[in-house]
Amino acid sequence: MFYMEEKFKKYSDCDKCPVRTVLDRIGDKWSLLTISVLGECDKLRFSEIQKILGDISHKMLTVTLRKLEDDGLVERRIFPLVPPKVEYNLSERGRSLLPHVQSLTSWAAENMNDIKNSRNG
Repeated sequence: MFYMEEKFKKYSDCDKCPVRTVLDRIGDKWSLLTISVLGECDKLRFSEIQKILGDISHKMLTVTLRKLEDDGLVERRIFPLVPPKVEYNLSERGRSLLPHVQSLTSWAAENMNDIKNSRNG
């Protein structure tokens, strides 16, 4: 039993568990979608991201982009124009996450009908 406790200890400490830390940030409703959208485009303006995502509010997109920027997944570039022009793109770290996001996206698309059937079953 001691072996099992040591083996799983890495999951029990919220502050030290990398899986919890990352999933807490990207596991919300909008982060993975935002990463996916930015992964398909070189750079996008705020309004373009909002239009692509559809039903995300201005406030929620702002919060999502800030969190992703804080984690070094998204970069924001401000152009000194009037009105200011701001563009977003994936950082190097964000691009390194992209294949995993795309893999999850593919898996979800392939399994969604079966998942829906299981839920209704």
